[in-house]
Amino acid sequence: MELLNSDKKNKVLQSMINIIDAKRSEIIAENKKDLDAFKRDDQALYDRLVVNEAKVDDMIQAIKEVKAQEDPVGKTISDRTLESGLNIQNKTAPFGTIMIIYESRPDVTIEAAVLAFKANNKILLKGGKEAYHSNVVLEKCWHEALAENDLDKTWIRLMHINREETQEFLRNPTDPLDLIVPRGGERLIQFVKEHAKCAVLISGRGNNFLYVSKTADWAKSISVILNAKTEKISGCNALDKVLIDKNIPNYEAKVKELASVLENANVEIIVDKDIKSVLSDKEEVAGKEVWHEEFLALKILLAEVDGLDQVIEMINEYSGGHSASIMTSNKAEAEKFMEQVDSAAVYHNASTRFTDGGQMGVGAELAISTDKLHHRGPLGLKQLVTNKYYVFGDGHVRV
Repeated sequence: MELLNSDKKNKVLQSMINIIDAKRSEIIAENKKDLDAFKRDDQALYDRLVVNEAKVDDMIQAIKEVKAQEDPVGKTISDRTLESGLNIQNKTAPFGTIMIIYESRPDVTIEAAVLAFKANNKILLKGGKEAYHSNVVLEKCWHEALAENDLDKTWIRLMHINREETQEFLRNPTDPLDLIVPRGGERLIQFVKEHAKCAVLISGRGNNFLYVSKTADWAKSISVILNAKTEKISGCNALDKVLIDKNIPNYEAKVKELASVLENANVEIIVDKDIKSVLSDKEEVAGKEVWHEEFLALKILLAEVDGLDQVIEMINEYSGGHSASIMTSNKAEAEKFMEQVDSAAVYHNASTRFTDGGQMGVGAELAISTDKLHHRGPLGLKQLVTNKYYVFGDGHVRV
């Protein structure tokens, strides 16, 4: 693959900024076709689909942020010369071709492509059929930006194939394929893992937990829970389960207060058998499968726990490994929680909604990885490269 210099890549990105800004009315009009065709039986999916003036501004801002970042390709990781005189350098290098499969969100067509391109990767975009018109117009914008800078449109390409064709492509790709990132629900992830023949980097589901310790500041806890649950229900970093320590002072009164606050925010509450004794009018959790579920809705599960060890065990068993938070004034307790909970992001006295590239200072993100190889957490520009060894000799032979 041709290595483009930073100036060339940034010129493409500037062209894209100008084109999106000039065509924002057309982009929003094409998105309306998708919205009109969408059956609003899934509010979270619908929310992800919407492109309005603010969303176009966000797309432009994402490109600007990536354009301003340092080129991640060709950076020296290590450089050493052995006693033999052999010089060994390890440098960052592009993956090659990345395929991302995603549902609903047209802004991924911008964020994924800008990150992959700046890291000198080609990208294949497989968006959902519900965002067809939105994705097509955004692909046209990309191709115009590439053409303005004398680059082939194969750098950024939308795949117009159905589920069956996608399955066949994963098994027998007709293009060189180095990495696949499925960005969506559990069914999508399993579909890709089952059929892909190359490396798959999992952008995992949420199912995020928050633990309220007996030493927690209760007012802060309510504020954080409300934000994590209601600020954006379609986010993979939204809160699903709240574990409340039964030893917290005025336990029953506080549980009832939390329930009242959540009800006022139109959040549906389900409870475990212990909280059921306090909130008798609430539906009791039916089975273990609910503990594994990512709600993506105004719905939350409240449960009673007895101490930190039980909490750590529960989160590690049921969560999606995405984000988990502890509300406590005990620093040692927070450290134990953060060290032993096996999630990509762990929080002390803060909302899980901060698990986001922009909020964490990474900038635009390709996805939130819950894998441990090769990176965990927001996949920003610096994470979309691999490495390569450059070995320089002078007729060296191994003896």
